[in-house]
Amino acid sequence: MTESSASNRDTAVVVRDLVKSYGHATAVDGISFEIRRGETFALLGPNGAGKSTTIEILEGYRDRTSGEASVLGQDPRAAGRDWRARLGMVLQSSGESGNVTVREQLSHFARMYPHPRDVEETIAAVGLTEKASTRIKALSGGQRRRVDVALGVIGRPELLFLDEPTTGFDPEARREFWELIRSLKREGTTILLTTHYLDEAAQLGDRAGVIAGGRLIDIGAVDEIGGAAARTPLVRWSDASGRHEQRTETPTELVARLHAETGGELHGLEVVRPSLEDIYLGLVASAGSSDAVRTSASPEEVAA
Repeated sequence: MTESSASNRDTAVVVRDLVKSYGHATAVDGISFEIRRGETFALLGPNGAGKSTTIEILEGYRDRTSGEASVLGQDPRAAGRDWRARLGMVLQSSGESGNVTVREQLSHFARMYPHPRDVEETIAAVGLTEKASTRIKALSGGQRRRVDVALGVIGRPELLFLDEPTTGFDPEARREFWELIRSLKREGTTILLTTHYLDEAAQLGDRAGVIAGGRLIDIGAVDEIGGAAARTPLVRWSDASGRHEQRTETPTELVARLHAETGGELHGLEVVRPSLEDIYLGLVASAGSSDAVRTSASPEEVAA
């Protein structure tokens, strides 16, 4: 699985054969990908797949075992404060002080950047206008998560890392957050997103990579992940002989033929057009089966 190389001018992130091991356990196992400037790239995978480890390496918080990584033209493990000021980060958890108000916290962080977003506009964008004067320790978990997001975007970053950003958001807040991310994208911000909400990845992502077992198992445009076969509509129905399903590019024609053959209603009829979530689950399930085969194989079979 390869991607065409782009010039350094056009790429924000380059990862080549990235490996992170802990003793005999390998969390990230030789993944490679690039993220173009100005695009939103969704990194998807189940818990323990290696997503957060990969992001922490790219953020400079965790060292890699081997391979190459370049973020905004620099190696994350050697880059300095000026490089970090060009990044925005929304981590899975935050250790920010709870003894200041939302407005005070954002105002403090805004002063650290040369061209920050307007504090009040940022508070409104994450849905905290009514809580702007509330101390962070008095906020709910979901509201604190919104503060994390606001802190991540206040500096108008060139590259924004979003690690499960909408955990704890209600549906309305999630959609408001999506619009904020779209506005950042329109401003030219590059975004690396991890999320368990597949509809979020579909709404925001230009491209996606799927990780399972530390390996990159697919990568491409969000509407092309899994290949054409995985997106073929699936028709399900029941008759006297049991439950049936068939993939077809012409589901209406198939349903009409089945109706003509049975001469009546088709029981349990469904026409399913696979969503990104369906395709993702299929990819992860297939990768799990492959891992099981590799684990049970002998050294001679593996070498072959």
